[in-house]
Parts: sequence; structure tokens; C-alpha cells
Amino acid sequence: MAFPEPKPRPPELPQKRLKTLDCGQGAVRAVRFNVDGNYCLTCGSDKTLKLWNPLRGTLLRTYSGHGYEVLDAAGSFDNSSLCSGGGDKAVVLWDVASGQVVRKFRGHAGKVNTVQFNEEATVILSGSIDSSIRCWDCRSRRPEPVQTLDEARDGVSSVKVSDHEVLAGSVDGRMRRYDLRMGQLFSDYTGPITCTCFSRDGQCTLVSSLDSTLRLLDKDTVLVVVGISSLLSHLWRGPSPPILYKGHKNQEYKLDCCLSERDTHVVSCSEDGKVFFWDLVEGALALALPVGRGVVQSLAYHPTEPCLLTAMGGSVQCWREETYEAEDGAG
Repeated sequence: MAFPEPKPRPPELPQKRLKTLDCGQGAVRAVRFNVDGNYCLTCGSDKTLKLWNPLRGTLLRTYSGHGYEVLDAAGSFDNSSLCSGGGDKAVVLWDVASGQVVRKFRGHAGKVNTVQFNEEATVILSGSIDSSIRCWDCRSRRPEPVQTLDEARDGVSSVKVSDHEVLAGSVDGRMRRYDLRMGQLFSDYTGPITCTCFSRDGQCTLVSSLDSTLRLLDKDTVLVVVGISSLLSHLWRGPSPPILYKGHKNQEYKLDCCLSERDTHVVSCSEDGKVFFWDLVEGALALALPVGRGVVQSLAYHPTEPCLLTAMGGSVQCWREETYEAEDGAG
């Protein structure tokens, strides 16, 4: 006798405030989970980078070496290295265990808004207000980037990396996706972009713009530009319009957006002190989570669990689902 498959659990959204971390590093410009979600990084306006256990609320290490505020950071796949970028125009590679600077890469002509490792953590990609993305080899001693992507016509606000793609957003209003295997550039115009990201299944891209709108774009419906170095050959693929998500406020600041751990919801910061959740498929608003009075500057979603980190002012808030029960010492 065959039994019916049990229904999958409906997704739970993190709306219970578990912890508030007073980071003590001025304004927190960005908060980022590490690869497995056990730790997080906070980037401060006081030139420091801090590593935390967010569920326990414990500070593990402080990294000092930037000459101006730190604007973004990322951890490597094996948790041995960190990279960061900031207002001093530098990209810094750190050793996690010792807290020491391994390399400083200089070459950007303006502040570095965004940094990412490639999957093997052999290359750091950095996006700057100088309109370029630069690729730095972590293993060689050469001071110059191994590649520069300079198609943007204004500051690069966001860079994300998959195994064979680079996704970039620019204030010039264009989302650009570089397919490194095919040597192609896919581009679409949405208006000045604050954040971009891949869906976790890799089939869609999420773009946040300064018109208080997020757009979910299917990869097969984006304009393709054949040849990364050429903008001459264009081909429109498919008529499907993007799904739009509205209700939050984003008109002035560079704010984060992402998808939930199961790709069920779109999540965004807002300038009115809330984090907004929308149903990914329907586009309907599911939750407006009140964080505080001020701009929710940054957020990070746990890779496998309904856990959210938000940054406002000088603190970071850790959120879990209503049914979550903290382990001893973690709540």
C-alpha cells in the first residue's frame, strides 16, 4: 500500500528578535554571514571589521587595518580567510585565525562598495564607485588586478559570484551578468541599482533599485550582449516580464536585498525602519518586520535556516522564527 507524501512544512519567517549586538564600531555599514551561517561579520564606520557568533552574541575577533570605514566583507569557503573593502579604496585579504592582514590590493580610484571571493577563494572581486570591477589573485604577489571589468558607466554598487558567473549592479541602472564559460555579457536596465543577488537555485536574479522596487528576472528573459568586450550584438530572449515587489522605501541609500533560505520569499531592507518579506511567486507582501527607528542599512539571511541578521545604526539584530527555542547559552 502506498502512502501519500507528507506535505512540506510551510516556510517560517524570522520575526522573533533573539539578540541585539551592540557592535561598538560606529555605524554598521554591512553584516554578512559566513559560508555555513555559524558566524557573521560586521563592517564598521570606525575602520574595523568584527567576527561574531550572532546566536550567542559573542565577539570573537576584531580586524584593524583599513584607513577609512569598512563597507563590505566576505568569508572564504573554508573559513580561513576574509576579504573586505572600504572608503580607503583598498581591498584587504585577512587571515581569520591570526587577525593579520595578508595582502592589501590597491588600484581602485574610489571607495570600494562590494567584495566577493570566487568559489575557490583564489580570486577576490571588488566593485567600486570608480565604475570598475577588479579581480585580484590571492596567490600571486602581483600588485595589479588579473582582470578589470569596466563596462559600467557609473559606480558599481553590488557584485555576486557563482561558479561561472559574475553578477553586478551599477548606479548607471544596468544589471550585468558575465558568463565566464561562454564569454558573454547579459544586461538589463532597471534604474539605479543598490543590490543584486542570485536565487539559491541559480535560475533567477534579484535586483533592487532606487525606485523602491525589487525585480526578479529569469535568466532566459534578459538581454544578451554577445562578447564581453563588445556591445554591438543584441538578442532579446523571451517575453516574460520581471516579477515586481513594492511597499518598502528605497530612494536614497544603498540597501541590501536577498532571498530566503528556501527561495520562497524575497527580503529587503527599507529606509523606514522595517524589513519587508514578499512571497516570491505571488509578489504579495508577507511581512513588514519592524526593526527600529532609522534606516535598516544591511541584512544577511542564513544559508540553511530561517535566521535573519539586520543592521541599524551601531547594532545588529538577530531574528529567528517564532517556534525557535534557543539552546542553553544561545538565547
